[in-house]
Amino acid sequence: MKSKVFTKLLGLFVLLLAFNTVVMEIVFSRMVRTTAGDMLHLLARQALWSGLIALAVALPLAAWAARAISSRLDRVVAFARRIAEGDLSARLTPVGQDEISKMEAALNLTAERLGQSFAEIESRRQELAAMLDSMQEAVVAITPEGNVRWSNAVMQRIAGTQIRPGRPLVLSLRDPELLACIRAALDLREVRFGRASTLSPGRIFEINAAPLPSGGALAVLHDVTRIETAEKSRRDFIANVSHELRTPLTSIQGYVETLFEDPHPNPETTREFLGVILKNATRMNRLTEDLLALAGVESPDYKLILQPARASALVADAIESLGGLVVDSGVELESSGAPDAPVLADPDAMNQVFGNLIENALKYGKSGKRIRIGARQIDAEVEFTVQDFGPGIASEHLSRIFERFYRVDKARSRESGGTGLGLAIVKHIVLTHGGRVWAESELGSGASFHFTLPLAP
Repeated sequence: MKSKVFTKLLGLFVLLLAFNTVVMEIVFSRMVRTTAGDMLHLLARQALWSGLIALAVALPLAAWAARAISSRLDRVVAFARRIAEGDLSARLTPVGQDEISKMEAALNLTAERLGQSFAEIESRRQELAAMLDSMQEAVVAITPEGNVRWSNAVMQRIAGTQIRPGRPLVLSLRDPELLACIRAALDLREVRFGRASTLSPGRIFEINAAPLPSGGALAVLHDVTRIETAEKSRRDFIANVSHELRTPLTSIQGYVETLFEDPHPNPETTREFLGVILKNATRMNRLTEDLLALAGVESPDYKLILQPARASALVADAIESLGGLVVDSGVELESSGAPDAPVLADPDAMNQVFGNLIENALKYGKSGKRIRIGARQIDAEVEFTVQDFGPGIASEHLSRIFERFYRVDKARSRESGGTGLGLAIVKHIVLTHGGRVWAESELGSGASFHFTLPLAP
């Protein structure tokens, strides 16, 4: 560029000198007619020397001007190259007030506005990414070729390191329903819905795949595992309640119909039938009470009246107030000791917890002839224990024993009049206190039920 500018400027100076020579030639021609020969030769020599001197001066000036202008133009080219490479912080330093300086100022203003525009776009992109990452739904964007364009944090947690930009989706997510929905959105350009159950073990997702205006597709996965679990729990609950109520109702109906059909019933038979009817009515009444109790402790409106109470006092009160449950059973209710450490507890709720645990031990551990209640302090909580010495519980039942209507031995539960809700009520009350509850057992060695309460401040 320097050589081109220099050549142009030099040519300009040569043209100026040639023009100057022509003018001088015209002047000299007029002077020849009126001037002597010697004077003409003298003027010619002076004109020649002045031209040579002007040329000698013009050449360095032209080279200097060419270099100066070329250097400024090189700065403009370098500036443009930095802008093209994405360096929007590049700026030119205008020198003087000529046209090149004005051009440099205009380029600086353009670069500044471009920087502001890109900064605003980047800020909005980051805001959008933060919003998508904060969503509970998993989101993944797919290119028209079927590659991953972008995914939010939830999708990355589900798919792990397999999903990343540029990687084919079929190598990142293997759920066939999800792939089918995305393929339909890409090929048919229509919204598709589906259900994925193999993306993550034990989790179910609803799929919403839609085409993007610029090409590609966007898939949103909503985790409906809790909803499905709650719905299944509701169905199981209704089925269990219906079954538990149908059994005594069927028995009552059968005995009543038998009494009606016999015109001359035997008093002893009538008394026996009425006893069975009363037993089943009592069972239904107890089931209803347990259902109401469970609904109460599971309700968001369930409130506890927490107050400091010594662990030893809670154990002593349980043995004293619930001793009547074992009077006629031949089972001894004893204490294994408890600390005087104060805990935060609702006395009425604790009485219900101990009552359900003692009643459960009485039903299934009666053969052990004794039930032991105790407590011990562990760090910032007190662990309470209700232990029986009956046949024990198999290990496969321990993780589910606090579920509603779950029974280890269904036949014996119905015979003893159990509803299958007592331990579920215990669990909810203890959890509402901020404690934990679990069971430990070995076959032939009895079972022990444990729960904790936090220490009072």
